[in-house]
Amino acid sequence: MSSKEGSGGFRKRKHDNFPHNHRREGKDVNSSSPVMVAFKSFQLELDARHDKYERLVKLSRDLTVESKRTIFLLHRITSTPDMEEILTESEIKLDGVRQKILQVAQELAGEDMHQFHRAITTGLQEYVEAVSFQHFIKTRSLISMEEINKQLIFTTEDSGKENKTPSSDAQEKQLVTWRLKVTPVDYLLGVADLTGELMRMCINSVGNGDIDTPFEVSQFLRQVYDGFSFIGNTGPYEVSKKLYTLKQSLAKVENACYALKVRGSEIPKHMLADVFSVKTEMIDQEEGVS
Repeated sequence: MSSKEGSGGFRKRKHDNFPHNHRREGKDVNSSSPVMVAFKSFQLELDARHDKYERLVKLSRDLTVESKRTIFLLHRITSTPDMEEILTESEIKLDGVRQKILQVAQELAGEDMHQFHRAITTGLQEYVEAVSFQHFIKTRSLISMEEINKQLIFTTEDSGKENKTPSSDAQEKQLVTWRLKVTPVDYLLGVADLTGELMRMCINSVGNGDIDTPFEVSQFLRQVYDGFSFIGNTGPYEVSKKLYTLKQSLAKVENACYALKVRGSEIPKHMLADVFSVKTEMIDQEEGVS
């Protein structure tokens, strides 16, 4: 047994013969040493950064949920005669989303946004999609990134926090400006997602007898697709992935416009939505096979 341990087995180390409580005697770590103090500060900094990241993830989820609700509300515009009422309600919802973005801006105060960008990018993309969808319904045009960023400048009192104790001198209150800039990548990905919502709006409007909207949407989607085509594979990886989905949405809208132009007079208006839904399923099946 001893030869086995000597050749290939486990061998006892010399200090294993000492009792456990005496092994580190005289070598206790000095908590007041400069190294321990430095690492303690590193620990606190990392814990604070991780907590901030988790708070931003939760805020991003709230942004995504509220933006999706705004998009669902805007889709009702194709079947509701009172368009202004829905646009007013959607503006109220978007104001609520911007209040969440204000909280994000306050969390990122004094921080490098790019270190936390991954935590908030999903919510910002969904917000861009909702704002651009509302803007298209109003103006039939694409909102610019500069216009979106102008809406994300906030002015608050007392660093945006409520002052529970009334101040004796009201003049001491200072106005603080908060801002959050949507990055070009967030803007492009949000616009790419917008094309899917426009495709749904096109099909829904045809089902309600609106024949003009599909041609307006088709022309707009062609311009967006041409713009994305110029980027091609030179842009971020996510943008090139969205390009395929954008092409699918454009194909479905163009097929709807083709059917309207060629067979619009033959098909009753109340049956147009069924015809387009069948065409959409056939396109999806062909793309799945290919």
